[in-house]
Amino acid sequence: MNKNKIIFGILLSGLMITSCVKDLDVQPQDPNTIMAGNLGDDPLYMKQTLGKIYASFILSGQGANGGDDITAPDPNFFTTSRALWNLQEITTDEAICAWGDVGISDLNTQTWSPSNPFLTALYQRLSLSITYANDFIKFTNGNTDPAVAQYNAEARFLRALAYSYSMDLFGNPPFTTDADGVGKFYPKQIERAKLFNYVVSELKSIESKLGEPKFSYPQADKAACWMLLAKVYLNAQVYTGTAKWDSCKIYADKVISSGKYSLAANYRQNFSADNGKTNPEMIFALEQDGVNTQGYVGTTFIIESSSDAVYIRAEDFHGLTSNTNWNGNRARKQFMNVLVDTIATYGNVPVPASDPLFAKSKDKRVFIKMKKSMDIPSASSNGDYGIGVYKFTANNADGTKAANYNPAYASTDFPIFRYADALMMRAEASFRLGNAASAVTDINAIRTRAFGNATGNITTAQLTEKFILDERCREFYYEAQRRTDLIRFGQFTDGTYRWNWKGGTFNGTATDKHLNIFPIPGDEVSANPNIKQNPGY
Repeated sequence: MNKNKIIFGILLSGLMITSCVKDLDVQPQDPNTIMAGNLGDDPLYMKQTLGKIYASFILSGQGANGGDDITAPDPNFFTTSRALWNLQEITTDEAICAWGDVGISDLNTQTWSPSNPFLTALYQRLSLSITYANDFIKFTNGNTDPAVAQYNAEARFLRALAYSYSMDLFGNPPFTTDADGVGKFYPKQIERAKLFNYVVSELKSIESKLGEPKFSYPQADKAACWMLLAKVYLNAQVYTGTAKWDSCKIYADKVISSGKYSLAANYRQNFSADNGKTNPEMIFALEQDGVNTQGYVGTTFIIESSSDAVYIRAEDFHGLTSNTNWNGNRARKQFMNVLVDTIATYGNVPVPASDPLFAKSKDKRVFIKMKKSMDIPSASSNGDYGIGVYKFTANNADGTKAANYNPAYASTDFPIFRYADALMMRAEASFRLGNAASAVTDINAIRTRAFGNATGNITTAQLTEKFILDERCREFYYEAQRRTDLIRFGQFTDGTYRWNWKGGTFNGTATDKHLNIFPIPGDEVSANPNIKQNPGY
Protein backbone atom coordinates (compact mmCIF):
# COMPACT_ATOMS: atom_id res chain seq x y z
CA MET A 1 0.00 0.00 0.00
CA ASN A 2 1.45 3.31 -1.08
CA LYS A 3 2.14 5.54 1.91
CA ASN A 4 1.60 8.69 -0.16
CA LYS A 5 -1.76 7.69 -1.49
CA ILE A 6 -3.74 4.53 -0.76
CA ILE A 7 -4.67 2.69 -3.94
CA PHE A 8 -8.24 1.44 -3.71
CA GLY A 9 -9.17 -0.77 -6.62
CA ILE A 10 -6.99 -3.49 -8.06
CA LEU A 11 -7.42 -4.32 -11.73
CA LEU A 12 -8.23 -8.00 -12.04
CA SER A 13 -6.35 -8.00 -15.35
CA GLY A 14 -3.17 -7.52 -13.35
CA LEU A 15 -3.95 -9.91 -10.50
CA MET A 16 -2.70 -13.49 -10.41
CA ILE A 17 -5.10 -15.74 -8.53
CA THR A 18 -4.08 -19.18 -7.25
CA SER A 19 -5.75 -21.41 -4.71
CA CYS A 20 -5.03 -20.47 -1.09
CA VAL A 21 -7.62 -22.47 0.85
CA LYS A 22 -7.89 -26.25 0.52
CA ASP A 23 -11.69 -26.36 0.31
CA LEU A 24 -11.55 -23.73 -2.43
CA ASP A 25 -8.82 -25.67 -4.24
CA VAL A 26 -10.08 -25.36 -7.81
CA GLN A 27 -7.49 -25.56 -10.58
CA PRO A 28 -7.89 -23.32 -13.65
CA GLN A 29 -6.61 -24.41 -17.08
CA ASP A 30 -3.47 -22.43 -16.37
CA PRO A 31 -2.60 -23.58 -12.82
CA ASN A 32 -0.93 -20.31 -11.91
CA THR A 33 -3.02 -17.51 -13.37
CA ILE A 34 -6.60 -16.43 -13.97
CA MET A 35 -6.84 -13.24 -15.98
CA ALA A 36 -9.82 -10.91 -16.23
CA GLY A 37 -10.40 -12.05 -19.78
CA ASN A 38 -11.18 -15.62 -18.75
CA LEU A 39 -12.48 -15.03 -15.24
CA GLY A 40 -16.07 -15.32 -16.42
CA ASP A 41 -15.49 -18.41 -18.54
CA ASP A 42 -16.23 -20.84 -15.75
CA PRO A 43 -17.80 -20.45 -12.27
CA LEU A 44 -14.88 -22.52 -10.96
CA TYR A 45 -12.55 -19.65 -11.87
CA MET A 46 -14.78 -17.39 -9.80
CA LYS A 47 -14.42 -19.74 -6.84
CA GLN A 48 -10.65 -19.68 -7.23
CA THR A 49 -10.68 -15.88 -7.16
CA LEU A 50 -13.03 -15.85 -4.17
CA GLY A 51 -10.49 -18.02 -2.37
CA LYS A 52 -8.02 -15.16 -2.63
CA ILE A 53 -10.35 -12.92 -0.63
CA TYR A 54 -10.83 -15.55 2.09
CA ALA A 55 -7.08 -16.14 2.24
CA SER A 56 -6.34 -12.41 2.61
CA PHE A 57 -7.54 -12.64 6.23
CA ILE A 58 -5.01 -15.33 7.17
CA LEU A 59 -2.03 -15.35 4.79
CA SER A 60 0.54 -12.76 3.76
CA GLY A 61 0.07 -13.53 0.08
CA GLN A 62 0.57 -16.30 -2.42
CA GLY A 63 4.20 -17.02 -1.69
CA ALA A 64 6.28 -18.20 -4.61
CA ASN A 65 3.28 -18.01 -6.93
CA GLY A 66 2.58 -14.34 -6.38
CA GLY A 67 4.60 -12.95 -3.52
CA ASP A 68 3.34 -11.09 -0.46
CA ASP A 69 0.38 -8.77 -0.90
CA ILE A 70 2.05 -6.05 1.18
CA THR A 71 5.82 -5.72 1.44
CA ALA A 72 7.15 -5.97 4.99
CA PRO A 73 10.43 -7.00 6.66
CA ASP A 74 8.62 -10.09 7.99
CA PRO A 75 5.40 -10.55 5.99
CA ASN A 76 3.99 -13.11 8.43
CA PHE A 77 4.41 -10.64 11.28
CA PHE A 78 1.96 -8.16 9.80
CA THR A 79 -0.85 -10.38 8.52
CA THR A 80 -4.47 -9.74 9.51
CA SER A 81 -4.65 -12.82 11.74
CA ARG A 82 -1.51 -11.95 13.74
CA ALA A 83 -2.06 -8.20 13.99
CA LEU A 84 -5.72 -8.67 14.98
CA TRP A 85 -4.76 -11.17 17.68
CA ASN A 86 -2.10 -8.81 19.06
CA LEU A 87 -4.48 -5.85 19.22
CA GLN A 88 -7.27 -7.87 20.80
CA GLU A 89 -5.19 -9.87 23.28
CA ILE A 90 -1.88 -8.34 24.42
CA THR A 91 -3.66 -5.07 25.16
CA THR A 92 -5.62 -6.99 27.84
CA ASP A 93 -5.16 -9.30 30.82
CA GLU A 94 -5.22 -12.39 28.61
CA ALA A 95 -1.76 -11.92 27.11
CA ILE A 96 1.50 -10.03 27.28
CA CYS A 97 4.38 -10.43 24.82
CA ALA A 98 8.05 -10.63 25.83
CA TRP A 99 9.48 -9.68 22.45
CA GLY A 100 11.29 -6.40 21.89
CA ASP A 101 9.93 -5.68 18.43
CA VAL A 102 8.87 -2.09 17.83
CA GLY A 103 5.26 -1.59 18.90
CA ILE A 104 4.89 -4.68 21.12
CA SER A 105 5.63 -2.92 24.43
CA ASP A 106 3.16 -0.15 23.55
CA LEU A 107 0.38 -2.72 23.20
CA ASN A 108 1.42 -4.49 26.42
CA THR A 109 0.99 -1.30 28.43
CA GLN A 110 -1.75 0.57 26.52
CA THR A 111 0.66 3.35 25.53
CA TRP A 112 0.44 3.09 21.74
CA SER A 113 0.62 5.96 19.27
CA PRO A 114 -0.49 6.44 15.64
CA SER A 115 2.92 5.15 14.52
CA ASN A 116 2.50 1.67 16.03
CA PRO A 117 3.34 -0.77 13.18
CA PHE A 118 0.71 -3.34 14.17
CA LEU A 119 -2.03 -0.73 13.90
CA THR A 120 -0.74 0.27 10.49
CA ALA A 121 -0.46 -3.35 9.37
CA LEU A 122 -4.01 -4.28 10.34
CA TYR A 123 -5.42 -1.05 8.93
CA GLN A 124 -3.73 -1.74 5.59
CA ARG A 125 -4.62 -5.42 5.54
CA LEU A 126 -8.31 -4.80 6.19
CA SER A 127 -8.31 -2.13 3.49
CA LEU A 128 -6.74 -4.62 1.09
CA SER A 129 -9.37 -7.30 1.82
CA ILE A 130 -12.06 -4.69 1.21
CA THR A 131 -10.38 -3.73 -2.07
CA TYR A 132 -10.23 -7.33 -3.26
CA ALA A 133 -13.88 -7.80 -2.33
CA ASN A 134 -14.94 -4.58 -4.06
CA ASP A 135 -13.32 -5.65 -7.33
CA PHE A 136 -14.81 -9.13 -7.21
CA ILE A 137 -18.26 -7.80 -6.32
CA LYS A 138 -18.15 -5.26 -9.14
CA PHE A 139 -17.11 -7.91 -11.65
CA THR A 140 -19.82 -10.39 -10.58
CA ASN A 141 -22.73 -8.01 -9.98
CA GLY A 142 -25.71 -9.02 -12.09
CA ASN A 143 -24.33 -12.46 -12.97
CA THR A 144 -27.29 -14.84 -13.23
CA ASP A 145 -25.34 -18.03 -12.63
CA PRO A 146 -26.58 -19.26 -9.20
CA ALA A 147 -23.09 -20.27 -8.09
CA VAL A 148 -21.58 -16.92 -9.04
CA ALA A 149 -24.46 -15.03 -7.39
CA GLN A 150 -23.67 -16.90 -4.18
CA TYR A 151 -19.95 -16.11 -4.52
CA ASN A 152 -20.89 -12.46 -4.90
CA ALA A 153 -22.83 -12.65 -1.62
CA GLU A 154 -19.88 -14.33 0.10
CA ALA A 155 -17.56 -11.54 -1.06
CA ARG A 156 -20.01 -9.02 0.36
CA PHE A 157 -19.98 -10.93 3.65
CA LEU A 158 -16.18 -10.82 3.75
CA ARG A 159 -16.23 -7.10 3.02
CA ALA A 160 -18.73 -6.61 5.87
CA LEU A 161 -16.50 -8.68 8.15
CA ALA A 162 -13.48 -6.50 7.31
CA TYR A 163 -15.53 -3.35 7.89
CA SER A 164 -16.82 -4.71 11.21
CA TYR A 165 -13.22 -5.12 12.38
CA SER A 166 -12.33 -1.63 11.15
CA MET A 167 -15.38 -0.20 12.91
CA ASP A 168 -14.48 -1.96 16.15
CA LEU A 169 -10.79 -1.10 16.10
CA PHE A 170 -10.49 2.25 14.33
CA GLY A 171 -13.98 3.70 14.68
CA ASN A 172 -14.03 5.98 11.65
CA PRO A 173 -12.08 4.36 8.79
CA PRO A 174 -11.99 5.32 5.10
CA PHE A 175 -14.89 3.88 3.12
CA THR A 176 -15.17 2.50 -0.40
CA THR A 177 -17.52 0.07 -2.12
CA ASP A 178 -17.83 -1.60 -5.51
CA ALA A 179 -19.57 1.58 -6.71
CA ASP A 180 -16.29 3.50 -6.53
CA GLY A 181 -13.99 3.72 -9.51
CA VAL A 182 -10.75 1.84 -9.89
CA GLY A 183 -7.50 3.77 -9.54
CA LYS A 184 -5.78 6.24 -7.27
CA PHE A 185 -7.97 8.53 -5.20
CA TYR A 186 -8.38 9.74 -1.65
CA PRO A 187 -11.14 7.72 0.04
CA LYS A 188 -13.52 9.58 2.29
CA GLN A 189 -13.93 8.80 5.96
CA ILE A 190 -17.13 7.32 7.36
CA GLU A 191 -18.47 7.91 10.86
CA ARG A 192 -18.66 4.86 13.09
CA ALA A 193 -22.45 4.94 13.50
CA LYS A 194 -22.95 5.23 9.74
CA LEU A 195 -20.59 2.33 9.14
CA PHE A 196 -22.60 0.30 11.64
CA ASN A 197 -25.76 0.97 9.63
CA TYR A 198 -23.97 0.05 6.40
CA VAL A 199 -22.68 -3.27 7.76
CA VAL A 200 -26.11 -4.19 9.12
CA SER A 201 -27.79 -3.24 5.84
CA GLU A 202 -25.31 -5.26 3.78
CA LEU A 203 -25.67 -8.35 5.92
CA LYS A 204 -29.46 -8.23 5.81
CA SER A 205 -29.32 -7.75 2.05
CA ILE A 206 -27.20 -10.85 1.42
CA GLU A 207 -28.79 -13.11 4.04
CA SER A 208 -31.10 -14.87 1.57
CA LYS A 209 -28.37 -15.14 -1.08
CA LEU A 210 -25.93 -17.17 1.04
CA GLY A 211 -25.89 -20.95 1.36
CA GLU A 212 -27.89 -22.74 3.99
CA PRO A 213 -26.19 -23.32 7.36
CA LYS A 214 -23.35 -25.88 7.16
CA PHE A 215 -23.50 -25.73 3.33
CA SER A 216 -19.75 -25.80 2.63
CA TYR A 217 -17.48 -25.07 5.56
CA PRO A 218 -15.42 -22.88 5.69
CA GLN A 219 -17.29 -20.72 3.18
CA ALA A 220 -19.60 -18.14 4.74
CA ASP A 221 -23.25 -19.18 4.89
CA LYS A 222 -26.45 -17.82 6.42
CA ALA A 223 -25.35 -18.82 9.93
CA ALA A 224 -22.09 -16.86 9.56
CA CYS A 225 -24.15 -13.87 8.44
CA TRP A 226 -26.46 -14.22 11.47
CA MET A 227 -23.49 -14.48 13.80
CA LEU A 228 -21.90 -11.32 12.43
CA LEU A 229 -25.22 -9.49 12.73
CA ALA A 230 -25.59 -10.67 16.32
CA LYS A 231 -22.02 -9.60 17.07
CA VAL A 232 -22.36 -6.05 15.72
CA TYR A 233 -25.72 -5.69 17.48
CA LEU A 234 -24.11 -6.97 20.69
CA ASN A 235 -21.74 -4.00 20.55
CA ALA A 236 -24.22 -1.50 19.11
CA GLN A 237 -24.15 0.75 22.16
CA VAL A 238 -20.38 1.11 21.82
CA TYR A 239 -20.58 1.82 18.09
CA THR A 240 -23.67 4.04 17.97
CA GLY A 241 -24.62 5.03 21.52
CA THR A 242 -27.86 3.02 21.30
CA ALA A 243 -28.20 -0.56 22.56
CA LYS A 244 -29.75 -3.17 20.25
CA TRP A 245 -30.17 -6.14 22.57
CA ASP A 246 -33.44 -7.26 20.96
CA SER A 247 -31.77 -7.43 17.56
CA CYS A 248 -28.77 -9.28 18.96
CA LYS A 249 -31.07 -11.88 20.44
CA ILE A 250 -33.05 -12.27 17.20
CA TYR A 251 -29.99 -13.26 15.18
CA ALA A 252 -28.46 -15.43 17.89
CA ASP A 253 -31.85 -17.19 18.03
CA LYS A 254 -31.66 -17.85 14.27
CA VAL A 255 -28.37 -19.67 14.66
CA ILE A 256 -29.53 -21.69 17.66
CA SER A 257 -32.92 -22.59 16.20
CA SER A 258 -31.42 -23.66 12.86
CA GLY A 259 -30.72 -27.05 14.41
CA LYS A 260 -27.43 -27.34 12.51
CA TYR A 261 -25.07 -26.69 15.42
CA SER A 262 -24.38 -27.91 18.93
CA LEU A 263 -21.62 -27.71 21.49
CA ALA A 264 -18.75 -30.07 20.78
CA ALA A 265 -18.60 -32.78 23.44
CA ASN A 266 -14.93 -31.96 23.98
CA TYR A 267 -14.12 -28.26 24.42
CA ARG A 268 -10.56 -28.87 23.14
CA GLN A 269 -11.84 -30.01 19.74
CA ASN A 270 -12.55 -26.37 18.90
CA PHE A 271 -8.82 -25.64 19.07
CA SER A 272 -7.30 -28.79 17.59
CA ALA A 273 -6.48 -29.95 14.07
CA ASP A 274 -9.85 -31.72 13.73
CA ASN A 275 -11.88 -28.61 14.59
CA GLY A 276 -13.28 -28.23 11.07
CA LYS A 277 -15.90 -30.18 9.19
CA THR A 278 -16.60 -32.82 11.82
CA ASN A 279 -17.04 -30.28 14.61
CA PRO A 280 -20.73 -29.48 15.29
CA GLU A 281 -19.77 -26.21 17.00
CA MET A 282 -17.79 -24.41 14.32
CA ILE A 283 -19.79 -21.90 12.29
CA PHE A 284 -17.07 -19.87 10.56
CA ALA A 285 -13.29 -19.95 10.84
CA LEU A 286 -10.11 -18.89 9.09
CA GLU A 287 -9.02 -22.18 7.60
CA GLN A 288 -5.47 -23.44 7.99
CA ASP A 289 -3.75 -26.46 6.55
CA GLY A 290 -0.20 -27.63 7.18
CA VAL A 291 0.19 -28.40 3.49
CA ASN A 292 -1.81 -25.77 1.60
CA THR A 293 -1.79 -22.70 3.89
CA GLN A 294 1.71 -22.60 5.25
CA GLY A 295 2.85 -19.56 7.18
CA TYR A 296 3.63 -18.43 10.72
CA VAL A 297 0.17 -16.98 11.05
CA GLY A 298 -3.14 -17.73 12.77
CA THR A 299 -3.05 -20.77 15.04
CA THR A 300 0.55 -21.60 14.08
CA PHE A 301 1.56 -18.19 15.41
CA ILE A 302 -0.49 -18.62 18.60
CA ILE A 303 0.99 -22.07 19.26
CA GLU A 304 4.60 -21.15 18.56
CA SER A 305 4.56 -17.74 20.26
CA SER A 306 3.04 -19.29 23.41
CA SER A 307 5.71 -22.00 23.66
CA ASP A 308 9.12 -22.03 25.33
CA ALA A 309 11.91 -24.51 25.88
CA VAL A 310 11.13 -25.15 29.57
CA TYR A 311 7.54 -24.55 30.69
CA ILE A 312 5.29 -24.78 27.62
CA ARG A 313 7.20 -26.88 25.11
CA ALA A 314 5.46 -26.98 21.73
CA GLU A 315 6.54 -30.56 21.19
CA ASP A 316 4.92 -31.57 24.51
CA PHE A 317 1.70 -29.58 24.47
CA HIS A 318 1.09 -28.38 20.93
CA GLY A 319 2.38 -31.07 18.60
CA LEU A 320 4.77 -28.95 16.53
CA THR A 321 8.44 -29.92 16.40
CA SER A 322 10.00 -27.59 13.80
CA ASN A 323 10.90 -23.95 14.58
CA THR A 324 9.22 -24.18 17.98
CA ASN A 325 9.26 -22.42 21.35
CA TRP A 326 9.38 -18.72 20.46
CA ASN A 327 8.80 -17.79 24.12
CA GLY A 328 6.76 -14.66 23.53
CA ASN A 329 3.11 -14.67 24.59
CA ARG A 330 1.78 -15.69 27.97
CA ALA A 331 -1.07 -14.49 30.19
CA ARG A 332 -1.12 -12.26 33.25
CA LYS A 333 -1.96 -13.48 36.75
CA GLN A 334 -5.27 -11.63 36.83
CA PHE A 335 -6.46 -13.71 33.88
CA MET A 336 -5.68 -16.89 35.82
CA ASN A 337 -7.86 -15.63 38.67
CA VAL A 338 -10.76 -15.29 36.24
CA LEU A 339 -10.20 -18.59 34.46
CA VAL A 340 -9.60 -20.72 37.55
CA ASP A 341 -11.81 -20.60 40.65
CA THR A 342 -8.74 -20.85 42.88
CA ILE A 343 -10.68 -20.55 46.16
CA ALA A 344 -13.01 -23.41 45.29
CA THR A 345 -10.11 -25.48 43.96
CA TYR A 346 -7.32 -24.82 46.44
CA GLY A 347 -8.95 -23.11 49.38
CA ASN A 348 -7.48 -20.02 50.99
CA VAL A 349 -3.91 -20.90 50.04
CA PRO A 350 -1.77 -19.95 47.06
CA VAL A 351 -1.90 -22.22 44.03
CA PRO A 352 0.53 -25.01 44.95
CA ALA A 353 3.63 -25.61 42.85
CA SER A 354 2.69 -29.29 42.86
CA ASP A 355 -0.17 -28.56 40.46
CA PRO A 356 1.46 -26.47 37.72
CA LEU A 357 -1.13 -27.56 35.11
CA PHE A 358 -4.09 -26.70 37.37
CA ALA A 359 -5.21 -30.32 37.04
CA LYS A 360 -7.42 -29.94 40.12
CA SER A 361 -9.61 -27.43 38.34
CA LYS A 362 -13.04 -28.89 37.72
CA ASP A 363 -13.51 -26.57 34.74
CA LYS A 364 -11.96 -28.45 31.82
CA ARG A 365 -11.47 -25.31 29.74
CA VAL A 366 -8.27 -24.67 31.69
CA PHE A 367 -5.25 -25.14 29.44
CA ILE A 368 -2.61 -23.14 31.28
CA LYS A 369 0.60 -23.77 33.21
CA MET A 370 2.49 -21.90 35.89
CA LYS A 371 5.84 -20.61 34.72
CA LYS A 372 8.84 -19.45 36.78
CA SER A 373 6.67 -16.90 38.57
CA MET A 374 3.07 -15.84 38.05
CA ASP A 375 4.13 -12.23 38.65
CA ILE A 376 5.76 -10.53 35.66
CA PRO A 377 8.59 -8.35 37.08
CA SER A 378 8.56 -5.81 34.27
CA ALA A 379 6.60 -5.18 31.11
CA SER A 380 9.65 -6.31 29.15
CA SER A 381 10.38 -9.46 31.20
CA ASN A 382 11.18 -12.59 29.23
CA GLY A 383 8.58 -15.24 28.55
CA ASP A 384 9.56 -17.38 31.55
CA TYR A 385 7.26 -15.25 33.72
CA GLY A 386 3.48 -15.25 33.78
CA ILE A 387 0.91 -17.92 32.94
CA GLY A 388 1.65 -20.19 30.00
CA VAL A 389 -1.31 -20.93 27.71
CA TYR A 390 -1.61 -24.04 25.54
CA LYS A 391 -5.26 -23.88 24.47
CA PHE A 392 -4.52 -24.34 20.76
CA THR A 393 -2.82 -27.49 19.47
CA ALA A 394 -1.63 -28.83 16.12
CA ASN A 395 -2.72 -32.32 17.17
CA ASN A 396 -6.22 -33.74 16.94
CA ALA A 397 -8.35 -33.47 20.06
CA ASP A 398 -7.45 -37.04 21.05
CA GLY A 399 -3.72 -36.31 20.75
CA THR A 400 -3.16 -38.07 17.42
CA LYS A 401 -1.56 -36.38 14.43
CA ALA A 402 -3.65 -34.67 11.79
CA ALA A 403 -3.97 -36.34 8.41
CA ASN A 404 -2.32 -33.28 6.87
CA TYR A 405 0.21 -32.90 9.71
CA ASN A 406 3.23 -30.69 9.19
CA PRO A 407 5.85 -30.33 11.97
CA ALA A 408 6.12 -26.57 11.36
CA TYR A 409 2.59 -25.45 10.45
CA ALA A 410 -0.67 -26.19 12.23
CA SER A 411 -3.74 -27.51 10.43
CA THR A 412 -5.98 -26.01 13.11
CA ASP A 413 -8.57 -23.51 11.87
CA PHE A 414 -8.82 -20.24 13.78
CA PRO A 415 -12.42 -19.88 15.04
CA ILE A 416 -14.27 -16.68 14.25
CA PHE A 417 -17.79 -17.82 15.18
CA ARG A 418 -18.64 -20.80 17.41
CA TYR A 419 -22.03 -22.05 18.55
CA ALA A 420 -20.97 -21.31 22.13
CA ASP A 421 -20.84 -17.63 21.21
CA ALA A 422 -24.41 -17.74 19.89
CA LEU A 423 -25.44 -19.02 23.32
CA MET A 424 -23.35 -16.43 25.18
CA MET A 425 -24.56 -13.53 23.03
CA ARG A 426 -28.18 -14.59 23.54
CA ALA A 427 -27.53 -14.96 27.28
CA GLU A 428 -26.08 -11.46 27.54
CA ALA A 429 -28.93 -9.98 25.49
CA SER A 430 -31.50 -11.79 27.64
CA PHE A 431 -29.83 -10.54 30.81
CA ARG A 432 -29.83 -6.94 29.54
CA LEU A 433 -33.50 -7.31 28.60
CA GLY A 434 -34.38 -8.49 32.12
CA ASN A 435 -34.80 -12.22 31.46
CA ALA A 436 -32.21 -13.69 33.82
CA ALA A 437 -33.76 -17.17 33.72
CA SER A 438 -33.20 -17.52 29.96
CA ALA A 439 -29.68 -16.19 30.32
CA VAL A 440 -28.86 -18.75 33.01
CA THR A 441 -30.18 -21.58 30.83
CA ASP A 442 -27.82 -20.67 27.98
CA ILE A 443 -24.84 -20.11 30.26
CA ASN A 444 -25.42 -23.39 32.09
CA ALA A 445 -25.43 -25.27 28.78
CA ILE A 446 -21.89 -24.02 28.25
CA ARG A 447 -20.83 -24.67 31.84
CA THR A 448 -22.23 -28.21 31.76
CA ARG A 449 -19.93 -28.93 28.84
CA ALA A 450 -17.04 -27.26 30.68
CA PHE A 451 -17.49 -29.22 33.93
CA GLY A 452 -18.82 -32.45 32.44
CA ASN A 453 -21.93 -32.26 34.63
CA ALA A 454 -24.15 -29.75 36.43
CA THR A 455 -21.75 -29.08 39.32
CA GLY A 456 -20.64 -25.80 37.73
CA ASN A 457 -24.13 -24.52 36.97
CA ILE A 458 -25.27 -21.21 38.40
CA THR A 459 -28.58 -19.76 39.60
CA THR A 460 -30.25 -16.52 38.66
CA ALA A 461 -29.12 -15.10 42.02
CA GLN A 462 -25.49 -15.65 40.95
CA LEU A 463 -25.87 -14.02 37.55
CA THR A 464 -24.30 -10.58 37.37
CA GLU A 465 -22.80 -8.39 34.69
CA LYS A 466 -19.33 -9.28 35.97
CA PHE A 467 -20.13 -12.99 35.82
CA ILE A 468 -21.06 -12.72 32.14
CA LEU A 469 -17.83 -10.88 31.33
CA ASP A 470 -15.80 -13.44 33.26
CA GLU A 471 -17.61 -16.35 31.63
CA ARG A 472 -16.82 -14.94 28.20
CA CYS A 473 -13.17 -14.85 29.26
CA ARG A 474 -13.28 -18.47 30.41
CA GLU A 475 -14.92 -19.64 27.20
CA PHE A 476 -13.19 -17.48 24.55
CA TYR A 477 -9.70 -16.69 25.87
CA TYR A 478 -7.03 -16.40 23.17
CA GLU A 479 -9.71 -16.17 20.44
CA ALA A 480 -9.15 -12.42 19.79
CA GLN A 481 -12.31 -11.25 21.56
CA ARG A 482 -11.14 -9.96 24.94
CA ARG A 483 -10.51 -6.28 24.11
CA THR A 484 -13.95 -5.89 22.50
CA ASP A 485 -15.65 -7.56 25.47
CA LEU A 486 -13.81 -5.44 28.05
CA ILE A 487 -14.78 -2.26 26.20
CA ARG A 488 -18.45 -3.27 26.09
CA PHE A 489 -18.40 -3.82 29.86
CA GLY A 490 -16.50 -0.59 30.54
CA GLN A 491 -13.36 -2.32 31.85
CA PHE A 492 -10.74 -1.93 29.12
CA THR A 493 -9.40 1.49 30.08
CA ASP A 494 -10.92 3.53 32.91
CA GLY A 495 -12.92 0.74 34.56
CA THR A 496 -12.24 -0.75 37.99
CA TYR A 497 -10.48 -3.85 36.64
CA ARG A 498 -6.68 -3.73 36.76
CA TRP A 499 -4.03 -6.15 35.52
CA ASN A 500 -0.22 -6.22 35.65
CA TRP A 501 1.32 -3.48 33.50
CA LYS A 502 -1.96 -1.98 32.35
CA GLY A 503 -1.02 1.66 31.89
CA GLY A 504 2.64 0.82 32.50
CA THR A 505 2.55 0.05 36.25
CA PHE A 506 3.09 -3.28 38.00
CA ASN A 507 -0.33 -3.39 39.65
CA GLY A 508 -2.05 -1.73 36.72
CA THR A 509 -3.80 1.59 36.55
CA ALA A 510 -6.73 3.17 34.75
CA THR A 511 -6.00 4.59 31.32
CA ASP A 512 -7.80 7.24 29.33
CA LYS A 513 -11.00 6.14 27.60
CA HIS A 514 -9.87 7.56 24.23
CA LEU A 515 -7.81 4.34 24.00
CA ASN A 516 -11.03 2.39 23.49
CA ILE A 517 -10.54 3.25 19.81
CA PHE A 518 -7.16 2.87 18.15
CA PRO A 519 -5.74 5.81 16.21
CA ILE A 520 -5.83 6.03 12.44
CA PRO A 521 -2.22 5.33 11.36
CA GLY A 522 -0.22 8.55 11.18
CA ASP A 523 0.93 7.93 7.60
CA GLU A 524 -2.68 7.73 6.45
CA VAL A 525 -3.67 10.96 8.19
CA SER A 526 -0.68 12.73 6.67
CA ALA A 527 -1.33 11.40 3.16
CA ASN A 528 -5.11 11.62 2.92
CA PRO A 529 -6.69 15.08 3.36
CA ASN A 530 -10.12 13.43 3.86
CA ILE A 531 -9.07 11.67 7.09
CA LYS A 532 -9.28 13.20 10.56
CA GLN A 533 -7.45 11.56 13.45
CA ASN A 534 -9.52 9.98 16.21
CA PRO A 535 -9.89 12.14 19.36
CA GLY A 536 -7.10 12.02 21.91
CA TYR A 537 -4.29 11.15 19.49
